[in-house]
Parts: sequence; structure tokens; C-alpha cells
Amino acid sequence: MLTESDFAYVSAAELARRVREQVLTSVELIDICIDRIEKRNPSLNAFVYKGFDDARKAAKDADEVVRSGAELGVLHGVPTAIKDLFDFKPGWPATFGGVRALKDFSLDSYCVFAERVEKAGAVIVGKTNSPVMGYRGACDNPLFGATRNPFDTSRNTGGSSGGSAAAVADGLVPFAEGTDGGGSIRIPAAWCGLYGYKASFGRVPSVVRPNAFGSTMPFLFEGPLTRTVEDAALVLNAISGHDPRDLFSLDDGPHDFTTDVGRDISGMRIAYTPDFGIFPVDRRIREVVDRAVQVFRDAGAIVEEVNIDIPYDQRQLSDLWCRQIMLVNVGAFENFKSNGLDLLADHREDFPEGYLRWADHVYGMSMAELNEDYVMRTAVCDAIQAVYTDFDLLVSPTLSAMPVLNADEPGATVGPSEVEGVEVDPYIGWCPTYLTNFTGHPAASIPAGLVDELPVGMQIQGRRYADGDVLAASGAYEKLRPWADTYDRCRQRNL
Repeated sequence: MLTESDFAYVSAAELARRVREQVLTSVELIDICIDRIEKRNPSLNAFVYKGFDDARKAAKDADEVVRSGAELGVLHGVPTAIKDLFDFKPGWPATFGGVRALKDFSLDSYCVFAERVEKAGAVIVGKTNSPVMGYRGACDNPLFGATRNPFDTSRNTGGSSGGSAAAVADGLVPFAEGTDGGGSIRIPAAWCGLYGYKASFGRVPSVVRPNAFGSTMPFLFEGPLTRTVEDAALVLNAISGHDPRDLFSLDDGPHDFTTDVGRDISGMRIAYTPDFGIFPVDRRIREVVDRAVQVFRDAGAIVEEVNIDIPYDQRQLSDLWCRQIMLVNVGAFENFKSNGLDLLADHREDFPEGYLRWADHVYGMSMAELNEDYVMRTAVCDAIQAVYTDFDLLVSPTLSAMPVLNADEPGATVGPSEVEGVEVDPYIGWCPTYLTNFTGHPAASIPAGLVDELPVGMQIQGRRYADGDVLAASGAYEKLRPWADTYDRCRQRNL
């Protein structure tokens, strides 16, 4: 019989195996999961909606399928969570990251992640916290407040998928959904000591309506936050694949990404940049990642430090990201307005000042200015793509800064305004992750080590569509530098 303590850090792959082999039932598994959430979530604020009744019903249905002898999905009976942002399950609240005016709003539709993990047999137990409209690298909003990091509950988890990251790091669920428009899977993965995977653009469909092109401004993604590389590959198996509703989704047939996790990376050429040539990076983070990247040499890869010729400084690029991501937000506002809810006119107090400044700016942009932004984005794409002329992978620190303290006022937590004496945008400027949202390359954040008992992430990105290479390098690193013991700090924390 599985106990709550046993469940907490068992992988999704192992839990699915036990359900499949009828070692335990999905009902038992979900009950244990719910008990753990009830005990531990109050100290984290990871879950903001508990769909426990729906989850218990789904678990009973999952057990009926097992008893019937029917073919089971790869995640059958395994608990998970989705994010409270642009992420939907019919009838469940959708506050778009704690927008107070939307506290009772819901949609009768699925996001791709929820739709596909349920098809693979997973049981969704609730929704997790996110910042307003996903617009910042920290997880805090005025409706629900900040999410607390299970490694140190005085600190933030990172955003925007911060509630999901806290839930996985604290053993509440084995995997959870992240979405990523500027690093929102990889940022909280780095600060919560997790493996966060963002696939190549098109690998996981993105169904956006009424604007089917909304997921390109910048590239937007759904993906998993997990504690193991294998679990991320397993979830990717479930959520990837062509969808005719997405004009950009890949139609290259099924692929078992778990087979890539154990691939030999001998001879693979890996480029390393400590800062992309433009970002100030906390020297403690750089020291950790400088050491961590050498592990690939131990696995037989060739590692070389490279210079990347990006013709803009980090402040110009963080401003570019703010304008690009606001195009997506404008689409959401216009959609709400067409349905009788003018959020910016009637509920401006629900949005941070920095957010409103960029919203107002983008509404006033000219076509010439929009074109110039795409010229800038093209230059970034060219600079990153040039690395892949000679290398298979590009490795870097995931973030420039360590986890910040949570603010006292709900919704007020942001990242640092300065790193190593250099001014940065506190919303996103300390997150080099957003570069791959300009380019669409696959990228993961993998635990690189600790500084003062707080996690540091290392980003691994690969050629477009070469997701298998990123997973292979990640698996090789995990084998040589496992991080499972770091969760003891979360497990043993004072509730």
C-alpha cells in the first residue's frame, strides 16, 4: 500500500507502471495526492483551485478502464495539475493569472495540455498560481498572492508557472503544466530545482482562437515541469503531435521521446555561453554553471565556450519582449471586449503599473514600429542560429539572478532591478530564457547545483526540431549528476 510519504517523490513513469500493473488503484493514488495537497499547500499557495470532486470521479473511471483490459494511456491514473493562465478545463475557473475581475470567470473549453494528458489517462486535480496575464518572471498576483518556494518559503518560485513548479518540487504532484512565452516553464524550474522542458515550436500544438497566429508573437508553448528527464519525455509523448487546428503544428509522425533520454552523447558538440554576450549574471550562478557544463565532457561530448554576436543590449531586448508579448495580451483584451468586458477601461486597478505602461504603448504602435521589432527579433534569431553551424547544443545559465524574497503586498513581487551592478528590467530582464521565445528552439532548464541551499538552473537548447538531442544531453547529465536528494530540503521543511 502506497503511503503519502512514499507517493511524494515517486516519478510519473513509476506511478503509471504501478497503476497499469494494478499494484495500486488510481483512486488510492488520487486520495493520497489530495491529502498531501490539503496538508502542504497552505504553506505554499501553489494550488488556487482544487478540482478534487472531478479528480475523484476521473480516478474511478480510470480504474474501470484498467479492469476492462482496454489499452491504457502513458499517464493512466497519474495525478497532475494545470496552470491558471491561458489554460482551461471546461467549467473550471480561469482568472488569467489572478485578475480580480475574472475571479468567477470560466470557459467551456480545453487547452491542449489538459486535453491531451487526460486522453493519456492523467487525472487533473486542480489549477496552480500564476502572475497576472503571465507578465513577469515571478509568481504573484493581487487575487491569490505570491507562491512560496518549497526550498525557502520566504522566497518566490519564479514565474509564470510558479504554482506548478512549487507543487512538483514539494511532491504534491509528479508533474504539472507550464506555459512559456518568455521562459515561464524554465524560470520556475530553475528556482525550484526542477527539470522544465519547452519543445521546439510546433512540436506541441497551440490552439489559439480567435487569432490562430497568436502563438507566434512571440512563440508560445505548453510543456511539463517534472523532477526527472524521463517524466518530461513521457509527458512530451502525450502532448506532442499534429493538430489540424494549429497551422504550425508538426506532422512528422509519432516519436517515443523516452528513447532519447538514454542516448549516448559522445562526440556531440556543445557550445557554452555564460551570458549570451549581453546579460549581467550573478557571479555565484556563473560559478555553478561553469562547473556543471563540464559534466558533458565527462559524458564524452565536446564543450567549447562561444561568443554570440547579438547586436542589441539586454535592455533593448527585454523591452522588445515586453512589446511582443503584449501583442498576445491585446488579443485577449479585444476578445474580452467583444464579449462585453472591457478590462483595461473598467478594471485598470487589477493590472500592475508596469504592465499597463506596455499595454498602452502597444495600442499606440505604428506599423513601422511593429516591423522594426520583427527586424530586431530576426537579428536575434540569426545570431543564435549561427551557433548551430558548428554545434549541436547551446548551454547557458537559465537565469541571471537567484530567487527573490516575496513582497508583503499581494501582487507586488518582481525580480531584481539590478544584477552585478547593471540595471535590468525587474519583470523579465534577468531571464535570458526569452531569447528562445524569439527563435522557437527547444530548450530545457536542468538543476545545476545549489547556492546557499537554493537551486540554480542550467539551460540546454538545441537545433529547431532536435528535441531528442536536448533530452539526450539532459539524460546524460542527470545520470552523472543526479539531483533527487536536493528535494530532501522540501520534504523536511517546517509546515
